[in-house]
Amino acid sequence: MASVIIAGVGAYAPERILTNDDLAKMVDTSDEWIRTRSGIRERHIAAPDQACSDLALIAAQRALADAKVSASEVDLLIIATATPDYPLPSTACVVQHKLGVPPHATAFDIAAACSGFVYALEIAYGQLLTGRYKCALIIGSEKLSSITDWSDRTTCVLFGDGAGAAVLKKSDQDGIGIIGSDLGADGELAEYLYTPAGGSRCPASPKTVEEKGHFLRMKGKEIFKNAVRVMETVAREMVEQHHLSLDQINLVIPHQANVRIVEALAGNLGLPMDRFYVNIDRYGNTSSASIPLALDEARKAGKIKPGDYTLLVAFGAGFTYGSTLIRW
Repeated sequence: MASVIIAGVGAYAPERILTNDDLAKMVDTSDEWIRTRSGIRERHIAAPDQACSDLALIAAQRALADAKVSASEVDLLIIATATPDYPLPSTACVVQHKLGVPPHATAFDIAAACSGFVYALEIAYGQLLTGRYKCALIIGSEKLSSITDWSDRTTCVLFGDGAGAAVLKKSDQDGIGIIGSDLGADGELAEYLYTPAGGSRCPASPKTVEEKGHFLRMKGKEIFKNAVRVMETVAREMVEQHHLSLDQINLVIPHQANVRIVEALAGNLGLPMDRFYVNIDRYGNTSSASIPLALDEARKAGKIKPGDYTLLVAFGAGFTYGSTLIRW
């Protein structure tokens, strides 16, 4: 059977670093308060003139170089983002033009928040297997600083900006690449993490701006409980579906939202923390960019070797969630 492999990955984080001590000068908080509750020490913040597409472009260029693939070979481009350049057109179309992907390529955005990258992986995987496409480029890119209320200490300490990308191609070698995925969504929990204004339900107006309706709002405790529960469920289901044990998973790359969520997940799965790749301390929560940023770092650090099983697990606003099993 044909398989779909990840031929290359790349990532980008903006140059500016905002530390916890910097935030303590902006709101009533401290380095200790942030670290003990989230595990975050610092995060990257995009420049005022950098948009989602600018971050995505650099990550995409690096992924293509890693895969030794030219932009002209890409015929499917998917961007996962909660912070697009514009309500329309899609950021994927902007990146398609900047990157030099041919006009005959299919290009679109998906909105699955922090689960966006695993959702995009599943879409690209399925489309490549049909034979309709030959080379897919998927990108998770976020400028969360643009929808963060920097006067709200409960949210502004959590988020950062960045982008990560992967190139997917078909392979004749069986038993490697994307083994499978398990996705889901529970819209009943939608208002646990959302941006109230700016859409068709509550269009932008002087009142929505005055009430800060264009910034993220979240219920942290409810998110924590549900995140641990759904990530454990999809992790177990993915392993069981492919007749593996959790001990056979060499590395788990979870969405980087809060180190305490990762620790709780590790405890529930009975796996040691050294089996999880964690970089939230240096990036914060970058939503759809979180997993590809970590994937790129893990590969460069030599934590992923041929024959290894890697499990990606995510949850996000929506409430979306999912897992992807990869063998290298």
